[in-house]
Amino acid sequence: MRPARSTQAHQTDKFAELVCSNSLKSDRSPSASWLLKEELRRLDSLAMKAAEAARVPGGQALTVDRGIFADEMTRALSANPLIEIRREEVTAFDPAAIQIIATGPLTSDALALEIAHLTGSDRLYFYDSISPIVDAETVNTAIAFRASRYGKSLDGTDDYLNCPFDKQEYDRFVDELLAAQFVEAHIPEDVPYFEACLPIEEIARRGRDTLRFGPMKPMGLTDPRTGRRPYACVQLRQENLRADSWNLVGFQNHLRFGEQKRILRLIPGLENAEFLRYGQIHRNTYINAPALLTPTLQLRTRPQIFFAGQISGVEGYVESISTGLIAGRHAAALAKNQPFRPFPRATALGSLCHYISGADPARYQPANIAFDLLPSLDESEKRRFRHDKKARHAEICRRALVALDDFMMPEPTHV
Repeated sequence: MRPARSTQAHQTDKFAELVCSNSLKSDRSPSASWLLKEELRRLDSLAMKAAEAARVPGGQALTVDRGIFADEMTRALSANPLIEIRREEVTAFDPAAIQIIATGPLTSDALALEIAHLTGSDRLYFYDSISPIVDAETVNTAIAFRASRYGKSLDGTDDYLNCPFDKQEYDRFVDELLAAQFVEAHIPEDVPYFEACLPIEEIARRGRDTLRFGPMKPMGLTDPRTGRRPYACVQLRQENLRADSWNLVGFQNHLRFGEQKRILRLIPGLENAEFLRYGQIHRNTYINAPALLTPTLQLRTRPQIFFAGQISGVEGYVESISTGLIAGRHAAALAKNQPFRPFPRATALGSLCHYISGADPARYQPANIAFDLLPSLDESEKRRFRHDKKARHAEICRRALVALDDFMMPEPTHV
């Protein structure tokens, strides 16, 4: 619907604008996040191609220049002669048409109400957050140092800037954060934040040391000024290819902008920082997928309607890309009267669909891909790998990719 109607978080009219973070998470094998991306690559995912074209240094993560990524996606979609783009707000559905609803976490109020009517259930929602971004030239690199945790990165480079705290600096920061003025969000008391994306002020309220065991953990880092591990540390991640802006990793918050500027400048190395974007909170809308969807992402009561992306009940950009690709393949097959079936349970794609369609509806919360969602090894394999977690994960990934390759093999023809 952009730019005819914008949202609280988007800033452009481009497709696939990443607003929460520029990281598509780990791209190091064997991890569950890597496996999901590898499956997408084997399925010729357009978004994975765009991510490679927009890639910037980010340690072991697939980190992209958000502008280039959006440009690549917008260019590909706009150039496709089979795609008609209508820039208008959709507020109703054609009950007879094959449709994919992939409106994302910022679904407009009118469409959210229509989805509630369509699904026969009240909409569910939680409040999500985005992190601040600082001008690279205003970071004090006499204090902030380059390093990846434990020296690990995909290409051996130190891709993060690290702002180290001693105990006194940390205590002052927490004191000021707890006393800061925040924006009234008009959030009902019974509406939870998403646990993996808590605002820093919410984390601090849970205990004085919670931040330094969360987004400010210093593990795997050594301050070159002291030769020791800092008491706490804030990591900055490169925001674009020009490296002229940096994202405060895990520092989403809901403080007033003036308070953000004052308190975040207490971070060593950011005492004169200029902020290109402040942290914000926005609504994230999703359906209760286990009560509504099949493993093929079809609405059980209206199988010509598919759901994909965060509104389907997944969390994360790559997970949203995955459900979009799956729904797209299945909708195309349905339109051509071709058979289709769920992706194998052994794959990350299949396990993600299995979770969102088969979890407990009474306790449902959106999930990122994780090995816990994939089938576990049998008892003999567990014993074989009981002392080697990495080998165990590598075996799960191997089996998943074999299952995907078998699934994608053409059906044999019978004469």
